[in-house]
Amino acid sequence: MALLDLLGRRWALRVLWELRDGSSPTFRQLQQQCDGVSSSVLADRLRELGEADLVEHTGDGYLLTGQGRTLLECLTQLDTWASDWRPRAAD
Repeated sequence: MALLDLLGRRWALRVLWELRDGSSPTFRQLQQQCDGVSSSVLADRLRELGEADLVEHTGDGYLLTGQGRTLLECLTQLDTWASDWRPRAAD
């Protein structure tokens, strides 16, 4: 449940998504990619994702860890499932 709490926080999934290509953006670049999320919220999310071993700071920028890449693969499968899912119409 702790992982779902973390992923449910504002900007957490967006940060993971923006790191998907392995380009190692700096803090400022990542902030721009996330449509201007505040620096304090981004710092909090990066710290929390780092503590969860999903994101790491390399000195040059931020990257997904092995665990982070595995999680993103699972989330991609969920996205595929969700694209086929349709909520039932209310009767």
